[in-house]
Amino acid sequence: MAILKPSQDVQPLSAFRANAAGFLDQVRSTKRPLVLTQHGKSAAVVLDVDQYEALVDEIEVIRDIRQAKAELARGEGIPHEEVVAELRAKLNP
Repeated sequence: MAILKPSQDVQPLSAFRANAAGFLDQVRSTKRPLVLTQHGKSAAVVLDVDQYEALVDEIEVIRDIRQAKAELARGEGIPHEEVVAELRAKLNP
């Protein structure tokens, strides 16, 4: 994800309402998130769809890795060699 430029990428909600199409064009073209503020505080983030999907995919991979590490720590894993042997047996009966 591109680095946020506060001078361009932090806008009040009222400005977004007045020029939503322009800000959406900005988000699409720069691939940077747009932070919307309300009463001077961060309220929402607008992301390009591709950037959002990439973030979700990355989070899913990280969760899978954490789960796998936890399972291995509990002794629930299967040794690599055993998995390879099982797969080879299934592919080459």
